[in-house]
Amino acid sequence: MGRAFNWLLPHPLLTLILTIVWMLLQNEISAGMIVFGFMLGVIIPWGTSIWWPDTPKGFRAGKMISYSTIVIWDIIVANIQVAWIVISVPTAKLKPAWIVVPLKLRKPEAITMLAGTITLTPGTVSADLSDEGHSLLVHVLHTDDPDGVRDEIKTRYEARLLEIFS
Repeated sequence: MGRAFNWLLPHPLLTLILTIVWMLLQNEISAGMIVFGFMLGVIIPWGTSIWWPDTPKGFRAGKMISYSTIVIWDIIVANIQVAWIVISVPTAKLKPAWIVVPLKLRKPEAITMLAGTITLTPGTVSADLSDEGHSLLVHVLHTDDPDGVRDEIKTRYEARLLEIFS
């Protein structure tokens, strides 16, 4: 039974999340919508499961919740900051910067999470990863202190990701 269940539902949590998201997108609760949402929740993970890597070793899901909360807060704050920059700083006075962030992270999942976090936060974008994976190139829309931005990325995000993926 366990093997057949894993084959049919390779990612049961994703199946549940996809079903719920489908219901929210439809804005209608009916038996047909629930069944269709569940079918999508089964078909999508099953059809894509061959491309999924194994579960990362040493992943701490509890710490991921606090990390996600911090990232969501930072996205909200950065939206306000970028809006203020757009409204109040003339284009000629913008101080964009390219910043190299040296990485202690080595797991690809953790580096991807960091790069995604930086890109999701308005005003910054991850542009490149060094060939060895030891540094990340980040573009910042406006800063007076590139070293401060680098240090904040390392302490606010990378340090937490090191704990999550240890």
